[in-house]
Amino acid sequence: MHNSEKNLAEISNQIHTKIKELNFENYSPKIIAVSKTFGIDKIRPLIDYGHEDFGENRVQEAAEKWKDIKNNKINLHLIGKLQTNKVKLALSIFDFIHSLDNEKLAIKISEEQKKINKKLKFFIQINLGKENQKGGIDPKNLESFYSYCIKNLNLDIIGTMCLPPYGENPEPYFSQLNEMNKSLNLKELSMGMSDDYLKALKFKSTYLRIGSKIFGKRT
Repeated sequence: MHNSEKNLAEISNQIHTKIKELNFENYSPKIIAVSKTFGIDKIRPLIDYGHEDFGENRVQEAAEKWKDIKNNKINLHLIGKLQTNKVKLALSIFDFIHSLDNEKLAIKISEEQKKINKKLKFFIQINLGKENQKGGIDPKNLESFYSYCIKNLNLDIIGTMCLPPYGENPEPYFSQLNEMNKSLNLKELSMGMSDDYLKALKFKSTYLRIGSKIFGKRT
């Protein structure tokens, strides 16, 4: 068994144990194996193992890496910032985008989706820490942006995503995102990474974005 398979199995067991501790029923979050910067040799063992959800940060890198190995069972998630000039390429390779955060991007996505007759699933990224260096919409604009995306652009918004400020306790941010998600009656939550995925379970994250804990440290 490859190291990445062992690590994924261990993480899955930890998640299962934590969910039992929390006494949550009918709750089974998905693990996105964040394979950014890792080559096919590290990814293929997980594909062979049967894992179906993978995450990438850069559109160009993902397109080159996955063009020959992506199959119909694999869901590819863009978890990094998407620029409008990369939308067409992103739509051709990804199934989920976790970083929808502005009208210009949303409009471009809507236009390109119509051309190729393909609909992706989207998470709205929210900048809960109000950090200038991070993407994400201002929390106060969430409701209007969500309404615009679904009513004017016919985008399939399935949930929200956040990146808590580095070094801070993520739980207040996870709690806030959970409440905002509920206010819109959305079902999916993209939160929790290698350092805090067990904490994200307390707030019913449905997509955990885990990279280094699966693949090892990036060099």
